Amino acid sequence: MPKITTQQLRKRTQESAAGAIIKPKTIGSPYDKAKQQKSAGGSGAEGSRHFGPMFNKDLGQHILINPLVSQSIVDKARLKQTDTVLEVGPGTGNLTIKILEQAKRVIACEADARLAAELTKRVQGGPYQHKLEILHGDVMKRDLPFFDVCISNTPYQISSPLTFKLLFHRPTFRCAVLMFQREFALRLVARPGDSLYNRLSVNCQLYAKVSLVMSVGKNNFKPPPNVESSVVKIEPLDPPPPIDFEEWDGMLRIAFSRRNKTLAASFKSTATMQMLESNYKTFCASNEVMMEEGFDIKQRVLGVLDKLGFAETRASKMDIDDFLKLLAAFHDADIHFC
Repeated sequence: MPKITTQQLRKRTQESAAGAIIKPKTIGSPYDKAKQQKSAGGSGAEGSRHFGPMFNKDLGQHILINPLVSQSIVDKARLKQTDTVLEVGPGTGNLTIKILEQAKRVIACEADARLAAELTKRVQGGPYQHKLEILHGDVMKRDLPFFDVCISNTPYQISSPLTFKLLFHRPTFRCAVLMFQREFALRLVARPGDSLYNRLSVNCQLYAKVSLVMSVGKNNFKPPPNVESSVVKIEPLDPPPPIDFEEWDGMLRIAFSRRNKTLAASFKSTATMQMLESNYKTFCASNEVMMEEGFDIKQRVLGVLDKLGFAETRASKMDIDDFLKLLAAFHDADIHFC
């Protein structure tokens, strides 16, 4: 990621707010103004009034202002003095300062030049200036640098793509502590049988241990958002499972396409059968395999489900091991999903 100089950042402070940080929303205890602390970067109390005009609530800009919440998030990451931390969406740096106190280095990726300039001023001339690198731009359009830990007050529009960008990042990092809109966070940690358990839950838990860390109240942000937020901790499996993700996700899309239907009902839809038959023909042609006379894709698919005892099972009740068995059985039957 290209670095941005202090001069360039200051020059952009008058630019439009269109690219500003979008803050996930939250629930919990109000912010006690008496507990405001001055940051080690020397820019004044967290959430001080001079930050206010920078934020446009209509654009979803909400900055974490409670130092106790910031400290709790950093504590959950269990940082080491040798760690390089990637922070996505640092805003004005309330969380950044807490990270800088414990980590060797912080790489902060900020989409809004105005907020990046504010963060630059905040650490300028202080003890942490040399430890902070600010990268200006859209994190989803860049290759990630090396990091040990990711901490983020995540812009809610990129919650899902950022999660999987992190999970697919190599080398594997130690953990990520991320603030999300509460419903999204609950989907990440949902278990089979839970009302929020879905394809997102399965995909994330295939690659990582995911745990709910804390809920954060609306009044811990400025301006207060309209929905609740939660913090989750993601610890990637190392090594990651040897799964072709496109195949895996293709199967899950079908399995969860009709949440209250059985697998048999989901897989035997006309569109699904046409897609699987096309994939089978492609597989046969690519591997110089002769198609059986009278081949019936529907019969083969339902045969796999019956053999495993999953025909009358609903995806919302299946765990990762069940889906792994199902994918292996489909592949044994030369049935593919991409």
